[in-house]
Amino acid sequence: MSDQIRTRQDGGVLEVVIDRPKANAIDLATSRAMGLIFRDFRDDANLRVAIVTGAGEKFFCAGWDLKAAASGDAVDGDYGVGGFGGLQELRDLNKPVICAVNGICCGGGLEIALSADLILAAEHATFALPEIRSGTVADAASIKLPKRIPYHIAMDMLLTGRWLDVHEAHRWGFVNEVMPAERLMERAWELARLLESGPPLVYAAIKEIVREAEGSTFQTAMNKITKRQFETVDRLYSSEDQLEGARAFAEKRSPIWKGQ
Repeated sequence: MSDQIRTRQDGGVLEVVIDRPKANAIDLATSRAMGLIFRDFRDDANLRVAIVTGAGEKFFCAGWDLKAAASGDAVDGDYGVGGFGGLQELRDLNKPVICAVNGICCGGGLEIALSADLILAAEHATFALPEIRSGTVADAASIKLPKRIPYHIAMDMLLTGRWLDVHEAHRWGFVNEVMPAERLMERAWELARLLESGPPLVYAAIKEIVREAEGSTFQTAMNKITKRQFETVDRLYSSEDQLEGARAFAEKRSPIWKGQ
């Protein structure tokens, strides 16, 4: 799959590029390959941050490959580790993921972007959930999008399939930053380097708390934190890194994070 999903590792940063011309659409084999890539990213202690983007200048990802489906690549429920695109259902992914949207981002492509923690977008990027027009449901987006942006805007996208330009997407809050296309990957790597230098155990705790608290009441989640019932929180509070953070503050120096 190296010709369809390209990866590059530099230090603790992993870049994942979807490269399936013309639309970077994802078939079953590609989804399964992405699942293995993101599983290995999750499990590799030397990797701290991932960037996912698309090849070319027109498409980030058009989502599910309908042409492949029409020719027999039917959906059989097995998208591989992590579900569609390797990210949506990957358990215990407690590391930051940046999505760099370099063009059209629709259907399952938008669902992959919504699975990231931060979304950067080029000025020409556009967003839509056109599943309604092909007689299917944007399942993951139906769950996630109304929690990320105003309900009525999410329902507008889901029920009509209308397109949003990047500035509207930014206005509703599911895009963090908008920039010229030529600046997109440079900015993604700048942000990745910033996160790479941060405390990995704290990132892990943040991601687990946010993920688990989504289905809990505030007090239930707070009780689990204070009682150290989240695995990542318990590990953080018993770590060398937490002591290092306190020492570095007292000594007025930058901390050295070891992830231990």
